[in-house]
Amino acid sequence: MKIAIICDVLGKPNNGTTIAAYNLIRHLHEQGHEVRVLCCDQDKKGMPGYTVVPVCNLGKFLNGVLEKNGVAIAKREVSVIDDFIDGVDVVHLLIPMSLAMATVKAAKKKGIPISASFHCQAENITAHLGVMNCHFINHIVYKYFWRHLYRYCDVIHYPTQFIRDLFEKECGHKTTNGYVISNGVNQEFFDSIGRETERKNDKFTIVCSGRYSKEKAQHVLIKAVANSKYKDKIRVILAGSGPKEKALKKLAAKKKVDTVFRFFNRKELIDTLYQADLYVHTAKAEIEAISCTEAIVCGLVPVICNSKRSATKAFALDGNNLFEEGSCKDLTSKINFWYEHPDLIQVYKKKYFAFGQNFNQHECMKRMEEMLYDAAGQRRA
Repeated sequence: MKIAIICDVLGKPNNGTTIAAYNLIRHLHEQGHEVRVLCCDQDKKGMPGYTVVPVCNLGKFLNGVLEKNGVAIAKREVSVIDDFIDGVDVVHLLIPMSLAMATVKAAKKKGIPISASFHCQAENITAHLGVMNCHFINHIVYKYFWRHLYRYCDVIHYPTQFIRDLFEKECGHKTTNGYVISNGVNQEFFDSIGRETERKNDKFTIVCSGRYSKEKAQHVLIKAVANSKYKDKIRVILAGSGPKEKALKKLAAKKKVDTVFRFFNRKELIDTLYQADLYVHTAKAEIEAISCTEAIVCGLVPVICNSKRSATKAFALDGNNLFEEGSCKDLTSKINFWYEHPDLIQVYKKKYFAFGQNFNQHECMKRMEEMLYDAAGQRRA
């Protein structure tokens, strides 16, 4: 197939959407497909298969928000799109932004099938504007996504059943031609299963992976550990980077919690997960927590935020794996529980082992490829 992939946001692989995009592009190349990528990454200029458009200027305030998050958004370049998608079998859109919305119109005129992934939760936008908890505004965002992009798609990729159910409900209980497919966990995590790793410290180590952003809520973990009677015997590793780093470091210092702040490459992250005792997932809003599944594959038992806006709570086997959203007190009690029951951790590791096998990335990408074949077979009259 000839496949055009539209990336309003690409950049460095420091977020789930970008990592998912690179994984799909790499898999399609490996299967012999011709892949064209449209993005605004200036470092991609001249690279085979890439067409680069300018970065969108959204004004001083919004540009500052994006810069803090390490994100650049592509400018809507209608003149480029028409030639870019000419002759392709299917157009695949990554997130519902300006470049993707312009591509939908061009693809419709040419009768080219359209598929789109649902990688952007309304809360990912409203969190940066300080209104993440306003259901009315989140509802408007979802309706905007539907009106300007997803209603024109032949197929829609949802990483989890949670986000499919939520989106279809927010859009008036519509039924979409949806495919629920995980973005998957990289094979390197599976290849490391069962290996022995020498611990580098004697403290009970808790890992939390993800961008340092408002909706990820890592501050809850720091406060919870600060309130634990085992505080001095616990070490927290916040694996990631992001705009809230300075505030989180200040909080950890104030609470005197032993905390490591660092962005890890894949090998380093695998090593870190294997040396840890517990994984805590604090995010309040999330479509799919690959970071949590990576930890599970590496043998860690998770404690997950029980948020109605997050798909990750479905990973909990029982109440011991959940804490109430925003409740430092409840998270403290769960941390204390697992600290006091190391034998039970081993029991739960075995329970989670089979669960983690569902996220093999190669199998997930094969299903994505099949979805694109299905879309290409629905060429419009």
